[in-house]
Amino acid sequence: MRYRDDASLDPGGVQDRRGGGGGRAVAVGGGGLGIVGLLIVVLFQVLGGGGGDSTGAGVQGSVFDQLGSSGGTADNTELARSCRTGADANARAECAVVADIESIQDYWTGVLGQDYVPTDTVYFAGATQTGCGAASSGTGPFYCPADGLVYLDLSFFDELRTRFGAEGGTFVDAYVIAHEYGHHVQHLLGISDQVQAGVAGPESGSVRLELQADCFAGTWANHATTVPDDSGAPLIAELTDDDVARALDAAGRIGDDFIQTELGGGSTDPSSYTHGTSEQRQQWFTTGLRTGDPAQCDTFAAADLG
Repeated sequence: MRYRDDASLDPGGVQDRRGGGGGRAVAVGGGGLGIVGLLIVVLFQVLGGGGGDSTGAGVQGSVFDQLGSSGGTADNTELARSCRTGADANARAECAVVADIESIQDYWTGVLGQDYVPTDTVYFAGATQTGCGAASSGTGPFYCPADGLVYLDLSFFDELRTRFGAEGGTFVDAYVIAHEYGHHVQHLLGISDQVQAGVAGPESGSVRLELQADCFAGTWANHATTVPDDSGAPLIAELTDDDVARALDAAGRIGDDFIQTELGGGSTDPSSYTHGTSEQRQQWFTTGLRTGDPAQCDTFAAADLG
């Protein structure tokens, strides 16, 4: 995946809470994804966006304390200085995510018009306060419906490779972000209201919500190299077959069955599924990518999720 070198980046879609306006994210160690117990929590969290709880009461199965409003001081000074162009996005992961956010939100604005309300991604390192409670690096990226923000510790992308065994890459990171913004779209359209919090299982609303967010991510990916930025030219210059293969590899490593068998206790319990199997996640991302049509992502009407 490559960004247009001369594209102008707008970091206004990010709230940088990492400290000092842009210090490097602290790597997860000791605790975090290394603990099997938290890996089971991650089953409910990774790319989860709240497990379908659109009420703002919190994230299903989370380690969040219900603390109410979000908190943390954002300082975008360093981010604005270091992430100015597409060339910066090609060189630095934090700048690539800035570009991804801009492209994804431009796409959904084009699809939904005035019904799309842009929102920010919060960069944090280690821990932060959110409208859904206290979040740590081990939680993984998520969307909080209570404050309408996406939360991301950039060290997660390293964890996706080192702990989950994903191949990784710039487009994998973009897929993660696009999935979370898919949850934002669901929240705006009231789709999340169809999901009863706390209900799991292979046909549950939570699974359908997650698979739809994967599909929404795929629809953006279909249009990624044609979505214009403010200059009228596409911000993303190239998306290759290898990029797509890496995203599908990542999707296969965040399915309920993979996490339970490979990172949990070695067996799988479909009654506890909240995100869908690896095969389903790959299938629905591919559906969005192939069609480029959000209308094809109605997992709630699907009799067979795959």
